[in-house]
Amino acid sequence: MQLKRRQLMIGAVAAAIRPARAAPSSYPAKPRHGPSMDDLARVAALPVLKRDGLNTPVIIHSIELLRADTDYFVRVRSTDGAEGLSVCNPPRADYLDRIFKNLVAPAFLKKDARDLDALLWGAYRYRDNYKLYGIALWSPLAWVEMAILDMLGRIRGRSIGQLLGDVRRKEIAVYVASGRRDTTPPQEIEYLQSLVEKSRAKALKFRLGGRMSRNADAMPGRTETLIPLVRKTFGDDFALHGDSNSSYDPAHAIAIGRMLEEYSYVYFEEPCEFDALDDNKKVRDTLSIPVGLGEQEYSEWRFRWSIANRVCDIVQPDLFYYGGLIRSLRVARMAEQANMPATVHISGGFGFVYMLHFASVAANIGKYQEYKLGMEKYGAWFDPPITVNNGMMSVPAGPGVGVKDPAALLKDAKPA
Repeated sequence: MQLKRRQLMIGAVAAAIRPARAAPSSYPAKPRHGPSMDDLARVAALPVLKRDGLNTPVIIHSIELLRADTDYFVRVRSTDGAEGLSVCNPPRADYLDRIFKNLVAPAFLKKDARDLDALLWGAYRYRDNYKLYGIALWSPLAWVEMAILDMLGRIRGRSIGQLLGDVRRKEIAVYVASGRRDTTPPQEIEYLQSLVEKSRAKALKFRLGGRMSRNADAMPGRTETLIPLVRKTFGDDFALHGDSNSSYDPAHAIAIGRMLEEYSYVYFEEPCEFDALDDNKKVRDTLSIPVGLGEQEYSEWRFRWSIANRVCDIVQPDLFYYGGLIRSLRVARMAEQANMPATVHISGGFGFVYMLHFASVAANIGKYQEYKLGMEKYGAWFDPPITVNNGMMSVPAGPGVGVKDPAALLKDAKPA
């Protein structure tokens, strides 16, 4: 009865803002089964890093966590003087520094950086790190991996993308993402318009529900008002995505999903609690709109199971939370076997740059990739600069991650 009243309310709000219309038939039919677990395991086991041209050992001498203003960096140095850097995901380095210094960085010292695929597994086992299994472990591992990839790219004169595969794309279509739930619907519309103006994106994503809220909205009626209002504001040709951040049980998620279908949204992200795989599968199997899942995931086994059992339609590893580019590309390879897109989640800051390198080589990335702004701060770090034209963002072309002058970037950095 409660669900029925909620669905009636949803329909009434939608009708008040825009005339109801039939659910679109443009969503493709959803397969019910994926590849076998064994087939996915074989794909995931294939090496990712391309070692050609790296003909002599690159022994890791030091790994440091540094801070300059509000940015955290990892700098890696080899015994023969090569250097690489990564930019950490905010604000995790504020409280994961001890895990990084005591349990992660030592696992890579005196090792050959060319063995990076295997080193990630070794670091997972180092000093029983697997007992920390989760984002708190894999984020520091990602920082180290990305710094090593930057170093190897500078040695080889190749971008990170060229180290990890064949570059398929030199520019990437992006959607701009709002991370707010403190706005009323009119305030959110104004904010979304500002994001689109700043980013020049042709697609956007906004927040539904209340975030891990057991069906409670961020404020009464916000979600049911926004879904049709955003469509009315941006027009039929604008690509819209909705992200509930684990807000709903299956019944409520399906009701919200039907509304997203009615207004032709691109996909519905994380409808139920992120680790409730059965609940998310119920939603995925019921709705026509594609369901995305995976930003909180850190288990290759669960990604494999989710792909094999069609828990979702789009896999979304976070490049930091999941442990870096190599592990995420393994997920993308498994998704490719199932003809599923791998559209990575971005946890903010400099992460969109790593997204660009990932998207340059992954086979099936979906139509739009996430961008949470940041060009204003980070764009000047690159030569040639990253550009955005007509909703397309250019992939950095310089060696490694593409930062033009790492030494200048770190000149005022202090040990963190």
